[in-house]
Amino acid sequence: MRIAFIGLGTMGGRMAANVQKSGAELIVHDMHRQSAGNLIQNGATWAESPAAAAAQADAILMSLPGPVEVTAVCTGEGGVLEGMKPGTAVMDLTTNSPTVVRRLHAEFAAKGVHFLDCPVSGGPAGAGSGKLAIWVGGDRAVFDANKAVLDRFADQVRYVGDIGAGSVAKLVHNCAGYMLQTALAEVFSMGVKGGVEPLALWEAVRQGALGRRRTFDGLVDQFLPNKYDPPAFALRLAHKDVSLATQLGRELGVPMRLANLVLEEMTEARNRGWDNRDSRSPMLLQQERAGVKIECDPAEIKRVKESG
Repeated sequence: MRIAFIGLGTMGGRMAANVQKSGAELIVHDMHRQSAGNLIQNGATWAESPAAAAAQADAILMSLPGPVEVTAVCTGEGGVLEGMKPGTAVMDLTTNSPTVVRRLHAEFAAKGVHFLDCPVSGGPAGAGSGKLAIWVGGDRAVFDANKAVLDRFADQVRYVGDIGAGSVAKLVHNCAGYMLQTALAEVFSMGVKGGVEPLALWEAVRQGALGRRRTFDGLVDQFLPNKYDPPAFALRLAHKDVSLATQLGRELGVPMRLANLVLEEMTEARNRGWDNRDSRSPMLLQQERAGVKIECDPAEIKRVKESG
């Protein structure tokens, strides 16, 4: 199989190397030819433009910095769309804008070719080892026809939904990570200033309820099934805990901006009369603001969780 790979940076270069190791015939292009040096040395074919790469390929992979670069590589002069053979697909591995990928999907479809948004998660180490998650949005039949290409360099390839769904999932994942990063910096700075040695603090809390659970597994008991009664842990008790934490922050002179925001959410929920509902019931407030209702079948939640 002939696979074109466009964008050979920190992530792309490693993924392309694994595609090559899988036995595919690799065609490569990057703004900087030197980025392809090892791949060419190992038998890859250099293409002078994205269009030239696409014209030789049965499938096209792209790993680029962002929406501007993806748009230029796809629809600019000498872009992928100029060279694609009828029925072939571009798989965009970039963390991209859902709006952009939906627009590109429509432009590609008008030309009789396909576009899938396929953002990856795993970082450079995962790109090198093949321990990567890929979340795919687009036409299901196109995904099914091209999944084997993605399987060549990733161990967790998952279809999420229509075009743009993969990009939405990636943005949820990454934004959540950086929000948690900020929250952890806040509470750890409080803990250390409160007199606990940082490594001892980390060692302690990682064995607590939150530490022992995978981050997103915390959504399966209340949030996803929309079940906050009876409580696993009552809101009034959780409110007391966060109140004590913010009080300690004030005593120590530690800014606690996120914790105080959480306390405000909990206070609003208590003012709704939710004292004896589950401590996660304030999550309903954000659903109200967003105009969405989240409620999944418990049997389906169990099935997905057990499937890994």
